[in-house]
Amino acid sequence: MTREEKAQIIEELSHKFTDHTHFYITDAGGLTVAQVNAFRRLCYKSGIEYKVYKNTLIRKALEKQEGVDYSPIFGTLHGFSGVLFSKEAGNLPARVIKEFRKKLEGKPVLKAASIDSDFFIGDENLNTLSDLKSKNELIGDVIALLQSPAKNVLSALLSGKQTVAGLVKALEERGTK
Repeated sequence: MTREEKAQIIEELSHKFTDHTHFYITDAGGLTVAQVNAFRRLCYKSGIEYKVYKNTLIRKALEKQEGVDYSPIFGTLHGFSGVLFSKEAGNLPARVIKEFRKKLEGKPVLKAASIDSDFFIGDENLNTLSDLKSKNELIGDVIALLQSPAKNVLSALLSGKQTVAGLVKALEERGTK
């Protein structure tokens, strides 16, 4: 690979890191080509981009990022490194990795993740990351919480209407007897 090709890949990768606030770095070492392709297909179906890069290129692209110090991730850049990019949900790559692991125990291994500039280093964080709620899920929860008191009041009023109507009808029937 020539210097120009490397510079072009670093620039492209740097733009991806800028455009995607959520990315995961995984180690898929030991997987066969067919298994890596199956993982790529699963990622593609989920709307995640998965690509393998050289560690030095990943490091140089991260060093080019302004405003965020990615140095905690640098220690994980060894061996076979693949990067998963997700624009929408920070938990989606973790869920895809866990789903793929059902077929293949322990692979791929999570090296590091960056969710809105927060770092998660090590495979032990995978369960935590998969349990995170996306922005849309959190908004839905807030809306549900805000609607809950209004729904309770409304249902009480509606059920009370039937009770009051029944009571009035019963009193009316007593009065005519």
